[in-house]
Amino acid sequence: MPMKYKPNVEGYSVKPPQIPSPGNNSFLGDIFTSEAPEDKQISCGFYKQEKGEKLVYPYNYDEMKIILEVEGDYFISDETGYKVSAKVGDVFYFKKGCTITFETTGYGYAFFCGLRPADAA
Repeated sequence: MPMKYKPNVEGYSVKPPQIPSPGNNSFLGDIFTSEAPEDKQISCGFYKQEKGEKLVYPYNYDEMKIILEVEGDYFISDETGYKVSAKVGDVFYFKKGCTITFETTGYGYAFFCGLRPADAA
């Protein structure tokens, strides 16, 4: 089938699965992965960071995120000290090899697309 579809209730409105994190307050779930050789696959889905411990994530693939929801303050920073107060509509590119820190006083919710196979986060 050339097109795949997931309604809101199977994607955006569903809290992503929990991922290992210091405060167990980080969530990520793939929605689709391209049908390509593994080294060329792209995966997309949703990421949520909730109040609590920050997540320090080393990227071993390229990824892009668009911020969909923010409650409270949502900060995203890199290993150089560059720090952004993320707002709805902001778009981020994380280069393979960088380390990114996610922290919030409420929560941040984002759509992502990364050059990686399914469930390889």
